Amino acid sequence: MPRRAEIPVRPVAPDPVYNSQLVTQVINKVMTRGKKSSAEQIVYGALDRVGSKTGKPPIEVLEQAVKTVTPVLEVRPRRVGGAQYQVPVEVPQRRARTLAVRWIVTFARQRREKHMDEKLAGEILDALEQQGGAFKRKD
Repeated sequence: MPRRAEIPVRPVAPDPVYNSQLVTQVINKVMTRGKKSSAEQIVYGALDRVGSKTGKPPIEVLEQAVKTVTPVLEVRPRRVGGAQYQVPVEVPQRRARTLAVRWIVTFARQRREKHMDEKLAGEILDALEQQGGAFKRKD
């Protein structure tokens, strides 16, 4: 029996432009110091770049990139006797998607392009081609 009460999950409102919860999740992850309008400009700019480079709808490209980066297994510490073992465990769907978005944004911030929308677009395109830091982090 868990020691803590289960926390109810708040529903994520879809964004106004693409009407997608995934885009809202990316915007919230890009946002720093509560500056949501700046984060929206960055994400929408990145999605416009992705759309123009691929020629496909940007929302489909983003979903495919997130799906590519999404982890299936993660290791969790398990205590047996006096020793701790790293046991591979299947990742729940919600956590897997959260991790994928977090990795894409984190590795986008570490890229060398000048502006954040360029960095994010580059990381999304790299994830789509199974390259980049976020895809390597999956393994």
